[in-house]
Amino acid sequence: MTKARFQTAADVFDTWRDDVLTGSPPTFYPIGAGELARIEIGPGLVTLFGGAPGAGKTAFVMQAVVDALRLTPTLRVLVCNIEMPAGVLMDRQLARLSGIDVATIRYRRFDAEHADRLDQGLHTLESLADRLAFVRPPFDLENVAAAADAFQADLIVLDYIQRIPPPNAERHADKRGSVDATMNYLRQFADAGVAMLVVAAVGRTKDSKGRSSYSGDGLNLASFRESSELEFGADDAFILVPSEDGAEYGTVQVTLRHLKARHTEPKDMPLDFDRRI
Repeated sequence: MTKARFQTAADVFDTWRDDVLTGSPPTFYPIGAGELARIEIGPGLVTLFGGAPGAGKTAFVMQAVVDALRLTPTLRVLVCNIEMPAGVLMDRQLARLSGIDVATIRYRRFDAEHADRLDQGLHTLESLADRLAFVRPPFDLENVAAAADAFQADLIVLDYIQRIPPPNAERHADKRGSVDATMNYLRQFADAGVAMLVVAAVGRTKDSKGRSSYSGDGLNLASFRESSELEFGADDAFILVPSEDGAEYGTVQVTLRHLKARHTEPKDMPLDFDRRI
């Protein structure tokens, strides 16, 4: 016989009332000012970011990570990126912080005019380097969990979730089942007090003319590939949607569509993505 497990509102009322009356808000790790200040990343939360290939998902998330480290001096972040090694991710942040275009940094084509900006960017990254760690292979949740414990991470970044298998992935019949299981593990991480920042691929949808594309008009919660558990398990879900007439190299107008907000009101955010840096 299964034993019933429940608690009444009276059981939790005193603790809940004391929490309300203290006036202390939840803990968040801010990633910037203005519109970006509304994005909630913090202990116990799963924040999901999606977008088409090349939309700027990794660029946005790594900007958020570095700025969160700058704004919260005690924060420790673990990044699991299955596509880019640590050095490439650092190159891109150095470009952003220094204002030197990423091609110059990639090919190390510096001259005297870059010196001051290069020093400034390197100094900023060095100041937070001991609080930022990168997962090394294997890129699975068992290794992520072990690395997070060893590094004492407050925030874990998974980029991207469809490529990071759960423990015993072979037991799942298909990719969808594997991603469902992964999301269940992420909720366990969050319930243990860790902040989760999750990057996800999205699938093509039909635009207004019936064409298969990554058009912003058709992207919604159902666009996250492989699993409905992604949008159900996330506290907030966003999709980056570049303007269709944006330049391939240069500044592109992007809309950060806020598709789900469990604790607040969703509101889209206009952003500029400078691809040079």
